[in-house]
Amino acid sequence: MNPLARELNEIIKPANPYVYDMLSEVGKNLFFPKGILSQSAEAKEKAHRFNATIGMATEKGRTMHLPSVMAMIKGLEPEEALTYAPSFGIMPLRKAWKEAILVKNPSLSGKAMSLPVVTNAITHGLSVLADMWVDPGDAIILPDKMWGNYSLIFAVRRGANIVHYSLFDQRGRFHLKAFEECLRAEAKVRGKIILILNFPNNPTGYTVSPSEGNDIATIISGVAEAGTNVLAITDDAYFGLFYDETAMQESMFSLLAGRNPRLLAVKLDGATKENYVWGLRVGFITYGPLLEGDAIPVYDALERKTAGAVRGSISNASHLGQSILFRSLQAGTYQSEKEEKFRILKERAVEVKRVLEDSKYNSAWEAYPFNSGYFMCLKLKTVEAEALRVHLLEKYGVGLIALGKQDLRVAFSCIEKEDAQELFDTVLKGVSDLE
Repeated sequence: MNPLARELNEIIKPANPYVYDMLSEVGKNLFFPKGILSQSAEAKEKAHRFNATIGMATEKGRTMHLPSVMAMIKGLEPEEALTYAPSFGIMPLRKAWKEAILVKNPSLSGKAMSLPVVTNAITHGLSVLADMWVDPGDAIILPDKMWGNYSLIFAVRRGANIVHYSLFDQRGRFHLKAFEECLRAEAKVRGKIILILNFPNNPTGYTVSPSEGNDIATIISGVAEAGTNVLAITDDAYFGLFYDETAMQESMFSLLAGRNPRLLAVKLDGATKENYVWGLRVGFITYGPLLEGDAIPVYDALERKTAGAVRGSISNASHLGQSILFRSLQAGTYQSEKEEKFRILKERAVEVKRVLEDSKYNSAWEAYPFNSGYFMCLKLKTVEAEALRVHLLEKYGVGLIALGKQDLRVAFSCIEKEDAQELFDTVLKGVSDLE
């Protein structure tokens, strides 16, 4: 084991041995290298004569660039757009995002948490967490309605076993009993369980109510108190897009962080959906363990291991993307711009609900509960989803996503409010055609 990895492990162990035990073999061996990067950092600070350390080109003391490139990037200097960013992410953005997390999640007031580490959006963040915390054979607990990429990230790439529970009970509420039974069954045979809480949920657009959120947190902490190490990852990709009072307005991270020494809460954020910058690929990983003694060195150790995983995969996320996001967060119009886009999406969701109340659809499908996010799902009653998807595409030019035999996902995020009625009437035509 590299001495730097051993040093980080010795910082984590005394503060919380359970967190150390939860690290995968890769995670235990991860570190942030001090070689070229640290030497370059020292040179940047002290090499006032010549600095010949960094693998970038300079010209007359500035970052070398093509004028045709910078002509397309207004408002940023080459040093903010074209240079390598730190593997941790640029510090102003990390601090600003942490402040934003606290504003959006008032229940975190007074709770300690790490500084976010920047990733190449949430997909990369999940891959980093998989490297750090998941060994082959580990159990990943997920609902039966889930984003398909979890399978690639955890099962295919890391050899984990995905274990499902039913997302909804017969009342159309979060299936607390199935969730608890699944956790406790896995806890009986494993020393560590890993679960992902994704609200608003992809594909259903469902977010738990405040009471359901509290019950989920109680179940998770109960499993931890009974002696099982629990890694709880909150995939908050669509955070903030809550359209009515039934949806919990904070992240589950706020209920889980610092709750039990055997429970490690990890928050994944994506500016991609929250800030409508999908292609900029900027995400964040934030840790909320319960620690003994001074938490700062432990957070630093976790951040260094995380940055090591970033360094060893993509080196760093786009400096341009991070700078654009940071400048946007600082803009005086930022909040009003966000509110305007939220209003548009909420109006679409409300219109979809109104359209689907029509009894003419009852024989063809029922809609799974939705109150947030980008999506909603139909549970088809008489035809199979894939056959309907293909038919709608080929005959009517309508594109939807088939999930399993009976579920059809509709992204109302990309459908204008005034088109909702026609869309679902067309889907009903497609069902009638196949019947």
